[in-house]
Amino acid sequence: MSSNREKTNLLEKAWEFAYSKEDWSPPLQTALEGVTEEQADWRPQGAAANTIRETVHHLIFYKKAFLRAWRGESDTAADGVTNTDTFHAAGIGAEEASWEETRRRLGQAHAAIGAIVREWEDDSLYEKRIGKGSEAGTWVNSLAVHDAYHAGQIILVRKLQGSWAPTRSFS
Repeated sequence: MSSNREKTNLLEKAWEFAYSKEDWSPPLQTALEGVTEEQADWRPQGAAANTIRETVHHLIFYKKAFLRAWRGESDTAADGVTNTDTFHAAGIGAEEASWEETRRRLGQAHAAIGAIVREWEDDSLYEKRIGKGSEAGTWVNSLAVHDAYHAGQIILVRKLQGSWAPTRSFS
């Protein structure tokens, strides 16, 4: 009997494109490439914008929330936490770490979810309910789109600080 993975393969590709594989837009890993500690903490003067580090904390929070739900763990880490809180390490129960450690945690969380997705078959993609009844496949798809959205924000911040080329060549 052959594997039924057509939809799952699309989800896997979306997961790769969101973080590590260039497609129509730069992936998150590329957006973060070469960012220094100072650049990670830079905020446009007078702007109500998150720093790159704050955005990465936010992404880690939601990836870890998926992993907790997948393992059937209580989501006590999210009790009383607002979306605004997720942009700050202290607001999500984490210690402020070095920029490299923060990036490593993002990569680990992304890889852990990717390993889960690689095990799925199409027939179980939307049957598995996790957390408060969310379909696991839909949640992962939303996380991939979420990564792409925030990669764009990170690139804009980098353009404002002058650490991202104003134009790119795709040749």
